Amino acid sequence: MLLALPALSRAQQADSIRAGVSRPVLAAPATAATQGGASGAAQQQDTLRPPISPRRAFLYSLMLPGAGQAKLDRGYAGGMFFLIEVASLALVHRSAEDLRIARASAGDSVPLRFQFDAVTGLPVLDTNGNPTVAEWRVSPFDAAYVRTRRLHYEDWIAVLIFNHLFAGADAFVAAQLWDLPGKVAIRQTPFGPLIQASFRFR
Repeated sequence: MLLALPALSRAQQADSIRAGVSRPVLAAPATAATQGGASGAAQQQDTLRPPISPRRAFLYSLMLPGAGQAKLDRGYAGGMFFLIEVASLALVHRSAEDLRIARASAGDSVPLRFQFDAVTGLPVLDTNGNPTVAEWRVSPFDAAYVRTRRLHYEDWIAVLIFNHLFAGADAFVAAQLWDLPGKVAIRQTPFGPLIQASFRFR
């Protein structure tokens, strides 16, 4: 039986399905330096980290809206927050100036008509030598007007603070979702246009 075994082995044929398939050649074992470089490259390829940490992105945009978005390569979002910041600062300055004018003119009044002597036709003078006012016009800058201007000023300050907080939160979330790219597109369907969003985990 042992003598017949080599003959039987030579009589066997390879399966037609596996014909032409050769066993892969095993690569030589890598050295320590090669393994370290390969693992470092694989780790660098697998881990996608944002340019800045979420905490730092939040602080950047909290101090200057749009700065964190600029560090994260989100130019459109950063430009939007920066534009809101500039517009809010301009309107805060304008509303503060309106409030200052309203407060300064709250007690003012405008003379509408002076007193005249019926005989001579000359204006009647007071003890200081000034014309005597017969009718005064009440100033439009009353207490209600001053209160309205103050509310406008406070509203624009609230918008400014909200822009700082929202920009910081947006930068924080963008840094957290750095490895989650998304694609938003509009696709036409038989029922009408459809907004489609696709996300892919890296």
